[in-house]
Amino acid sequence: MTESTPHHGTGPGHGTGAVVVVAAALLDGGRLLAARRSAPADLAGRWELPGGKVEPGERPEDALVRELREELGVETETGERIPGEWPLKPGYVLRVWTARLLSGTPRPLEDHDALRWLARHELDTVDWLDQDRPAVAEAARRLPAARP
Repeated sequence: MTESTPHHGTGPGHGTGAVVVVAAALLDGGRLLAARRSAPADLAGRWELPGGKVEPGERPEDALVRELREELGVETETGERIPGEWPLKPGYVLRVWTARLLSGTPRPLEDHDALRWLARHELDTVDWLDQDRPAVAEAARRLPAARP
C-alpha cells in the first residue's frame, strides 16, 4: 500500500497533484484486517492497511477493489471514506475507505507475508506504519468495543 507498490498514477479526484494511495479498513465480523509488509526493507515487518496506488483514469474506489483482489485474492465492496488524508513521501497522499469482504479468504499474495484480523482491543498489538496510525484510529471507531 505504500509508495513502493509498483502501480503508478494519480487518478481522478486527486486534487493536489499528488499520487493517491488508497487503503482499506477491511472490516469483517467486528475485526479489522492488518497486513505485514514484506518489502521494501525499510518497511518490512511493520503492519499496514492493505491497498495501493490509483492508476491513471481509475476511480479511487475501483483502485481499492483492484488492489485488494491483487494483494489478497478477495472480492470486496468499498464503503465510506474515512475522514482525513495523510501524506506519505513527497508527492504521495494516503486516503482510506472502509470495505467489506464479499468473497474469498484474504491471503498475503503480494507485498505482505502475514495477515491478522484484529478486534478493537487488539489494534495496538501490531507495529503499524506511522502513516497508517491515524486511519487505524478512525477505523477503530467503527469496530464494536470488547465485551466484558
